Amino acid sequence: MTDVAACTAVDEHGACTAPADPRAPLSLCTTHLLVAYDWVARDDGVTDVLPGACLVCGSRVGVRYPSGWVCAVCEWRLGDVPDVDVVPPRVDVVYYVRYRERVKIGTSSQPRQRLAVIPHDEVLAFERGGHTLEQRRHAEFAASRWPGSEWFRLDDPLVRHIAELAAGVEDPWDRYDRWRSEELARRA
Repeated sequence: MTDVAACTAVDEHGACTAPADPRAPLSLCTTHLLVAYDWVARDDGVTDVLPGACLVCGSRVGVRYPSGWVCAVCEWRLGDVPDVDVVPPRVDVVYYVRYRERVKIGTSSQPRQRLAVIPHDEVLAFERGGHTLEQRRHAEFAASRWPGSEWFRLDDPLVRHIAELAAGVEDPWDRYDRWRSEELARRA
């Protein structure tokens, strides 16, 4: 049987006599690990589920600081109400959605509403831009286009393009929400 190491923390009461948590990277007991965690969290925050959806981007993930919550996506402070006189920011995007073995390349300034009515299995990527960029992408991938539609075969050039757009992005909606937040911040 191996001896459990003692906690190495020393506070105003002296040395801690509790056993150290054997899974911890430092020789600290659970109580002192939590104290250290709280100390770090005061500056770095704790990522958690927001008490309610962000009023700006709709995200449910936030960062909790002692001074309050901010949205983890757009950094809007929870509790601040967007000015109703300020028109919501317009961010035009070219979207790439997959339905079975096809990809639709379209554009919208309100992709949530637009994609709610388009059958699709997955949102692959967003690219910032409007109709001009959409037309350019349609021309670029014309060899893969289903005649008379905005749907394209998933061939290598299109797959590579989408992969470039999606590189480093876990959720395309986070990128879109960030663009909206940046537009709102530019107005302030």
